[in-house]
Order: sequence, then structure tokens, then C-alpha cells
Amino acid sequence: MTSSTDAGPSDQPTPRQARPERQASERRVRPDRPRPEASTAPRARTGKPVRRKSEGQWALGYREPLNPNEQSKKDDNPLNVRARIENIYAKGGFDSIDKADLRGRFRWWGLYTQREQGYDGTWTGDENIDILEAKYFMMRVRCDGGALNVAQLRTLGQISTEFGRDTADLSDRENVQYHWIEIENVPEIWRRLEEVGLQTTEACGDCPRVVLGSPLAGESLDEIIDTTPAIQEIVRRYIGDKKYSNLPRKFKTAISGQQDVVHEINDVAFIGVEHPEHGPGLDLWVGGGLSTNPMLAQRVGAWVPLDEVPDVWEAVVSLYRDYGYRRLRTKARLKFLIKDWGVEKFREVLEEKYLKRKLIDGPAPEQPAKPIDHVGVQRLRNGLNAVGFSPIAGRVSGTVLTKVADAVEKIGADRIRFTPYQKLIVLDVADDKIEQLITELEPLGLQARPSIWRRNLLACSGIEFCKLSFVETRKRSQVLAPELEQRLADVNAQLDVPITVNINGCPNSCGRSQIADIGFKGQLVDDGEGNQVEGFQVHLGGSLGLDSGFGRKLRQHKVTSAELGDYIERVVRNFVKNRNADERFAQWAVRADEADLR
Repeated sequence: MTSSTDAGPSDQPTPRQARPERQASERRVRPDRPRPEASTAPRARTGKPVRRKSEGQWALGYREPLNPNEQSKKDDNPLNVRARIENIYAKGGFDSIDKADLRGRFRWWGLYTQREQGYDGTWTGDENIDILEAKYFMMRVRCDGGALNVAQLRTLGQISTEFGRDTADLSDRENVQYHWIEIENVPEIWRRLEEVGLQTTEACGDCPRVVLGSPLAGESLDEIIDTTPAIQEIVRRYIGDKKYSNLPRKFKTAISGQQDVVHEINDVAFIGVEHPEHGPGLDLWVGGGLSTNPMLAQRVGAWVPLDEVPDVWEAVVSLYRDYGYRRLRTKARLKFLIKDWGVEKFREVLEEKYLKRKLIDGPAPEQPAKPIDHVGVQRLRNGLNAVGFSPIAGRVSGTVLTKVADAVEKIGADRIRFTPYQKLIVLDVADDKIEQLITELEPLGLQARPSIWRRNLLACSGIEFCKLSFVETRKRSQVLAPELEQRLADVNAQLDVPITVNINGCPNSCGRSQIADIGFKGQLVDDGEGNQVEGFQVHLGGSLGLDSGFGRKLRQHKVTSAELGDYIERVVRNFVKNRNADERFAQWAVRADEADLR
């Protein structure tokens, strides 16, 4: 669930386009043609110079708001709305809420209105916002680095059962999301969260969102460096600071000692790498993001020592705040600035204007061959184990989270992690407690040895709660995963590589449809009889890591929701039949005959 589409068709002139075309009288005259007489009167100019539109960049002096969102942020810093929620709206109820706060500033405190029940995708659109806006809220709790202890997890569960109709979904940003939250209960929820060290501050909005971190930070045998201190320092210093609460759009961060945080699709990322001279540190990436104009992050080519990560992070955020485009929200993400500037200019401005020093050149990290989701059992540095569990598309509940907290406490552990793949990891499990924990959590829908489909299915909130969605996603995934287990029972054993299936309800790509082996982007489609029904555009062969790239789209290729299982089965069977030895799905999808992909 997002505030608006992430991107749109580019309408900004390039530097070459921005220059006026030279008129015929100004062009070089060919030698074989007579030159005009000196007395010839100059020709009238027939064209006007193309004026480059202001993009609203603060650093260039453009401080007047160019759209309603920018005006709202100028009128009042969104962080100030908390006082009104606590002192006015929680007491006066939903109808007392000012619309500018409701549809804008509330997001800075993790609150969106959810979709009114009973309206299908034909109602989706800004023109129906007054109809689609329910009097209940989605609340997002930020869990930076995905890190929780038993007391925090139990509190999350109890809040869900008491205030959220037992809803709790694990997002692909390591957050937990509630639904059915009433404004009257928000102050009490905040009190309980903050009592155990959690917060909703800047969980949404045009600000620094949750910082993704490795679920196994500090304990993984494969990580190059433990980035926990950098994540904690960024949160301590900058989250809730009004200097960084008015950015052009959302700002997503990933920091990890290994490539388990989908760093290629974040605005800024720091990824563990070994420098031949300086040792372990972080490789800096900028400008990633999906939606209607997807772009993968680019390496800056700089190696950053761990203790300098917060300073470099602040410099990147400050540069984006000052130079980011604020005229059109569809072009306001950092990726558009990187596209226009190039990473070389970005680094130059970052160093000269913000850091006041040069960064150290560094090597690139080696790309992994498959997603690192930490599902299953693996040994930790401390001699204990991590056990990773896979709910289907992150769907859990307050009851489930409370029971997980009880089970973890029972085996003597106290660390739980959420992941960027909608999974849940329990750390510090003794050898003789592994099976006990697995057995206790399996009836809750949490499997440590899941099927390929349960493990690799990811979905956004969908039309169940999101006002922007056209189709059902997360609810549908609960049926689809077991269905695929049965449909493909005879070939599942032959699948020695993961096949990711990502289901998205709209073009915003919260469900990452463009970087899945099989990605579905929700839309209304014609069922062949002139009816508009739920369906999907298909993306094939997208991935991060070794085969980084966006999925292939086939011309006019769409499937209805009712055809989803049939379609996945057909494509997977074609893959099994026609793949080369050790070939990954993304590799096969690029070369496959179009008929095998339809």
C-alpha cells in the first residue's frame, strides 16, 4: 500500500533536448552552395527556445511548492500531526480528522486509511477516493533491521488481537502491518509500542523509511561485516529529525554484510565487501526502485568503513532532499536524479558539497546465484542455530505472533527477525531444541522446510485492504501455494533451483512483480466476452543477484485471476521440459520460445 504511483513516463528534456535547435541560417553552409550576400536580410526566427521546466529542486532556489503534496508539507511539517492525533482526533473520532492530515501527514506516523469493503477493482482510482476510504487504518510498525526480542513480538501480537481484529502481515520491508485500526486507539497503541522500544515514526511518507538489515546480522557465517551498529546509529540520529522529514518522495535504505536485503531496488544501500587494502567495509549503491519506471541501483564505486556509514547515509539523504525533483511526484524518486545526472556526477556532488572529502574507491561484491532468504536451519557464529520459517506471503496474525513469542521463550531464546522476503527467523536455537520449535510452529502455518512454492511466493496487500489495488493478492496466495504443491507434485523434485512467484495488485510494484521469475501485475482484463475481470500482466525472468534484470513481457499477454494456477503450471512444466542442465529460470525465460511462455 503506497501513497501514489512511484513513477511515470519521463517528460523531462535531456540536456541535448533542452538546447534550442539551430535555425537554417545558423547552420554551416555546404561548400558547393553559394554563400548568401552580406547584404541579405536575416531570416525571421520561426522557433522558440525550449525552456526547461523547473523541477522544484531546493538547491537551485526553487522553494515554492509545485504540487499539493509539496504545499501540504510546507504548510506544516508532517511530524507535527502526532500531537493532533493524540489531542484532537483520537478524542473526536474519524469525522474530526482534517483531510490534509488524513490523506497526507498521517503517513509519517505509519497510518493509511484502508479500502472500504465491497468495492472491486472497477472502483479503483482517485475519482472514487471518498467512496474507497474506510474509517479504519492500516498501521505500519517499523522494525529496523527486522530485529525483535520476545517482549516486542508478544506486544505486536497483543496489539493485533486487541485493536486490529487479529490482523498482522509481514511486509517485504521487514515491517509488520496491522489493519482495522481505529483512530481512537492509536495513542494507546503508540504507548505500548514505545514501552518495548518500537515505533511507527516515519514508517510511511516522504521520509526515510525502515532500514533493511540482514536477519542474521552479527551471527551469519557468510557475512563480511556486522552492520547492526550502523543501522542503530542511523535510526538514533536521524529518524524523526525534521531536517530529513520533507524529502521529495519516499526514501528506502538497505544495509547488510551480505546480499540478503534486495539492495538493487533501494534508494541507497551499503553492502558488505572486502577491500584488498582496507579490509571489510561496505559498497555504496544508489538509485534503485521499481513501479512503472523500474531502475536498478548503481554502484557508486566507493568503499565505506562501517563507522562512516551513518555520515555517508546522511549526505546521500541531504543531497536527495536538496536536488531531488519535486515538481511531479511521478518523477520524484532518487532514481530519476541518478538517471539524469549519472553516478559520476552524483559522487562528485556528494563528495564536494556534502561530505567535504573524497570517498575511497572499492571493489564490487560478488553476486549471489539465488535469493538469500534464510529459510531452514543454519549454524550461527555463536554455535547455536537460526531457524527460518515461511508463512505464505507473510500472512500471519496477532494470535500467531503471540504463540511464536511463547514458543521462542520456552526454548530459551530471545531474538526473532523479520526478513525482506516476508519470512520469520528465530535465532539462538540450541541443537536439541530445533525439532521442538519446528513442530510447535508448523500448525501455525510457519514451515521451516516449506515447498518451493510456499517458500518463494510473495504478495502485496491487494484489494483486501489497499485503495490502489485492482485485484486480490495476499488472500489469493494462501490458496495458490497449496494448489501449486498439488498440481506440480510430480515435477517438484526436479526443481533444483528456486522459482519465485510475486503477485502485485497494481503498477506500484510493492510485491516486486518485475524482479520475479514469474511476476504478476494486477489489472482489469477482458474475459473474452466483454467483461472486465480481475487479471494480471505477466513478467517473466526477472531477478536480482547473478541475473539482475527486469522480467520479460510478451505482447498482449495477460491472464485472468481464475487462470493463475493453470498458467503457472503450464510455464513451469515447459521450463522443466526445455531447460538446459543447471539453467536458472531467469536464464531460460530470456531465450525461451514465446509459445512456451504463454
